[in-house]
Amino acid sequence: MQCEEKPVTERVVLAYSGGLDTSVAIGWIAEETGAEVIAVAVDVGQGGEDLDVIRKRALACGAVEAEVADAKDEFADEYCLPAIKANALYMDRYPLVSALSRPAIVKHLVAAAKKHGATTVAHGCTGKGNDQVRFEAGIVALAPDLKCIAPVRDYAMTRDKAIAFCEAKGLPIATTKKSPYSIDQNVFGRAIETGFLEDIWNAPIEDIYEYTSNPATPREPDEVIITFDKGVPVAIDGKPVTVLQAIQQLNERAGAQGVGRIDMVEDRLVGIKSREVYEAPGAIALITAHQELENVTVERELARFKRQVEQRWGELVYDGQWFSPLKRALDGFIEEANQHVSGDIRMTLHGGRAVVTGRRSAQSLYDFNLATYDTGDTFDQSAAKGFIDIYSLSSKIAAKRDLA
Repeated sequence: MQCEEKPVTERVVLAYSGGLDTSVAIGWIAEETGAEVIAVAVDVGQGGEDLDVIRKRALACGAVEAEVADAKDEFADEYCLPAIKANALYMDRYPLVSALSRPAIVKHLVAAAKKHGATTVAHGCTGKGNDQVRFEAGIVALAPDLKCIAPVRDYAMTRDKAIAFCEAKGLPIATTKKSPYSIDQNVFGRAIETGFLEDIWNAPIEDIYEYTSNPATPREPDEVIITFDKGVPVAIDGKPVTVLQAIQQLNERAGAQGVGRIDMVEDRLVGIKSREVYEAPGAIALITAHQELENVTVERELARFKRQVEQRWGELVYDGQWFSPLKRALDGFIEEANQHVSGDIRMTLHGGRAVVTGRRSAQSLYDFNLATYDTGDTFDQSAAKGFIDIYSLSSKIAAKRDLA
């Protein structure tokens, strides 16, 4: 007698935070799809609960498997560092705090899907923001055959419904009153939106900030020296650091001086304008220092073109194209442009600003003897007149025609 084969149960990998919405999503997905759920939590320096506590909660909420990953160093080295080398500031201000963390999480979700034979990846995003694009574009770039679902977006899993589901199933998760703000954070910074901030005339209040102190509070300035090697921060005040440690130390020191607060109306990928408040003290301090060291060590035409590349790179990352061919190609250019970005930058952190006060580098293109106006000047000023004549010749010829 031939035995019937047991039907294979579909599996869904869920990006799990440990909070109410994603805890409820475990049972919700199982009921809506009949699939088993594997919960995956990734620590990118967001703080909060211990990873093992989160893992056990996922299992208690019905996940058949639960994986947790301490990815703080990975996030710093593979995602934050390229952004520092690119001086990445979306719309010239935002250091891509949330946009950088999504591909880091995606990589772990896809790995878990392959490991557990899942056909689908789920996330907790709404249909209104950028993160749904970042998750799903990243997932299909790494694993084109995977499907994506978002319970909040696809099954109308509102918070009221989530609380009711939680109470009906007796899930081990607190259903406390939701914060009036939507907050996303990691080691590179913190993003705050919604609530009273949706009225763009309302000023932020001090209560919303955690990574930064009030810059208006009187305090002594903090002087710091940041050392780079080929664009990589390798020491703070002469003491060796990893990239993660550099970010963490400057989060503390620059944050204590109120550095890195950003209040802006930004252009979302989905076509709307959104008011966002960010605090990213370590990111802003490191990018400011890196930009200044580039000013000293990168040749003029390369520096001019790199600024164009930086803008496009930031737009690609913001738009969820971390794994795209263009982003990958631009990475190669940025890496090459950083080959001589080595040396020290001295900064004063005070009053909400990171101000560069000194630069030194063995790779410097600054020549004192060419720059000085004092005795010892080696610049041949007699060459300037002929240079200007030739440089302005085409304009001179055109002017004779146009003014005739």
